[in-house]
Amino acid sequence: MSQQLLNNVQRETMSKEVANKIVELLNSGKLNPGDKLPTEKELMEMLSVSRAVLREALSSIESLGLITRKTNRGTYFSTEIGSKPFMKMLSLSQRDITKIMETRLSLELGMVTLAAEKINEAELKQLYETIVEIKESKGNYADIDKRFHHIIALSAKNSILEGMIDSILESFDEVSRHLPIREKEVAVEHHTAIYEALKNHSPKDAFDAMYYHLDFNRKKIEKSINSAGNGE
Repeated sequence: MSQQLLNNVQRETMSKEVANKIVELLNSGKLNPGDKLPTEKELMEMLSVSRAVLREALSSIESLGLITRKTNRGTYFSTEIGSKPFMKMLSLSQRDITKIMETRLSLELGMVTLAAEKINEAELKQLYETIVEIKESKGNYADIDKRFHHIIALSAKNSILEGMIDSILESFDEVSRHLPIREKEVAVEHHTAIYEALKNHSPKDAFDAMYYHLDFNRKKIEKSINSAGNGE
């Protein structure tokens, strides 16, 4: 290994360690979401690192949406987690449809139970309207389907979960690609069952209806993938 390459590896390792130490300021409670970070000079002295290493560390944290740099005002910890960390994870598993479906299943089952407790009349109205739109649609209704699930995510009223589901739904098109045949009547039936459970504010019924819906699609997608792999 050349000296230059070795130096680059060492600096990258150091920047990761520094990034972890900066995030630890938040995890330990020394700083809170929205708090301003110490200046670059203070962080360099505190962590005993060069400006180049510190800036690499800050850039990596910023890319995850954990900090925000404000011109002439300094660097602040974000007040809410966004979808960036999950988008990065998804980008590494973009072609693993099974993992995406399993992740979506685990997230949406939790969300729909919370939504059953928190959903309001306006959100229920929006959900019902998507069902009507699907019923009346003449072609591909994937975007309407996606909106249905996004409304449920928002009605859970949890910003962390919302950021996660946004990332999962960004993969919706990739998943939809493996659904060559869409069954509109089935979609309407499934969505209506979920809607009724949410309207009745029943977490258990909402969980059961969502599981049935997503598991149905998961099995259909897996069958499609297996058929393609076998050349059928």
